[in-house]
Amino acid sequence: MDLDFYHIDAFTNQVFGGNSAAICPLDKWLDDHVMQNIAMENAVAETAFFIPIINDSVNNNSLNNDFEIRWFTPEFEMDLCGHATLATAHVITRHLGYSSSVINFESKSGPLSVTIDERFIHLNFPSRKPILATPPQNLIDAFDIKPTEILKSRDYVFVFDNEQQIKTLKPNLSLFDQINLDPGGVVVTAPGNSVDFVSRFFTPQSSITEDPVTGSAHCSLIPYWAEKLNKQELTALQLSARLGTLHCKNEDERVIISGEAITYMIGTITI
Repeated sequence: MDLDFYHIDAFTNQVFGGNSAAICPLDKWLDDHVMQNIAMENAVAETAFFIPIINDSVNNNSLNNDFEIRWFTPEFEMDLCGHATLATAHVITRHLGYSSSVINFESKSGPLSVTIDERFIHLNFPSRKPILATPPQNLIDAFDIKPTEILKSRDYVFVFDNEQQIKTLKPNLSLFDQINLDPGGVVVTAPGNSVDFVSRFFTPQSSITEDPVTGSAHCSLIPYWAEKLNKQELTALQLSARLGTLHCKNEDERVIISGEAITYMIGTITI
């Protein structure tokens, strides 16, 4: 079996920046263990698979604007992934001949809509406002600097005072990997110097401990910082080695996460 394969860098306009995603268009779902093995073999933060939703009113020779999407890390399936959704929309519009400005996805996190303009891909995702929480003590001890505030939605949100603390933060992996937060992680965040807020994202017990750019974490960061800064439109920077820029908008029950993407590689998977 041969499968088309696209390697996309998301939340960046430069190759080797942002967050890499592997995208595999399918006609129908493969067995879960096959998709998990493909994701493991790809060895990037997320591999997204998508299939068209058949609509009898649409010519079968043309692309409908409705798709189902699933996301896999090298270890497990995720409930939501921002950068791989953005990368999937990039593939559909830039490589599969899709000309509409709107794409609708069905996912394990419910319906997700994507709009595309000349520059940005805009993700309409659920808001996941975090609430105050008490994490396991060894999760707090795993970081060399202590947060000023701890919250949680899907992910733990550790809030710090300034951007420099986020840049220099070093998790103790021997402690960190004793913790199972499946399917979530820990996002650390602070006010930014040149943007509204900055962040980094860590996942215990993962082959990729630090995710370069984490769109889904911004489902929590956007409502938090919108309230904190009394702003509904914000700019954000994820301070991984690859860096990622996100343009954010708070819309009550939804958040808009916008960014760019660029194609690194097109190929074929043979299994």
